[in-house]
Amino acid sequence: MCKSLKKIFNFKYKKPLSDSSSSLNLFNTKNLLCGIGKSEIRESEIVITDYPFEPSIAYSKTLISASDIEGMSVDFGVCKVYTESDIIFVSSEHKQRLKQFYKSNNIRLIPQSWNWDWILEPYLDTEFTKESEERCLARLIENGFTSLEVDTIRAEVKDQMYAYNFDTMLWDWCSLGLSDVLSAMRAKYSEKEFRIFYKRALEIEKRSKISK
Repeated sequence: MCKSLKKIFNFKYKKPLSDSSSSLNLFNTKNLLCGIGKSEIRESEIVITDYPFEPSIAYSKTLISASDIEGMSVDFGVCKVYTESDIIFVSSEHKQRLKQFYKSNNIRLIPQSWNWDWILEPYLDTEFTKESEERCLARLIENGFTSLEVDTIRAEVKDQMYAYNFDTMLWDWCSLGLSDVLSAMRAKYSEKEFRIFYKRALEIEKRSKISK
């Protein structure tokens, strides 16, 4: 009940005034919500089908062996499977099966990365206060970002994220992350542009105090 009231009284979204403000003319909402494909968790491999992100090794359909997996993140939201050069999404509905999978195949757990969540917080269906802005920026700076870089990333994805969260009536007020920004930018960029963005988005996701 309190969360619902927070949404009602704190929501202050306004359509951005820019050359691309009419986002429904730019983006097909069906393409914006492209999903993350389907997954089948087997004993020592994961089968991915209908995967929408073309630069990924999982695009369309693939089989990922446990021996090719460097780590997994399953603590929050969409689960992530890390390989040498990619991050592959698996629906949270498979979380318990994935926990069995990483234990039986001796795969290390990777802590949840919040970088994209912090970057995308202004586009949630809730108020982005000055305190929230300072908190997100402080944590991003700890992970090796600069204030200018954060502003630049947000400027690049702003219109797409507004379209993704509001034009589609998703109205997510809790968390937007890597899978969300990839879905949004996929609907705008050409194949070549998206390949470049995809690589950069993964680097942003992986950046941490340890990687600096």
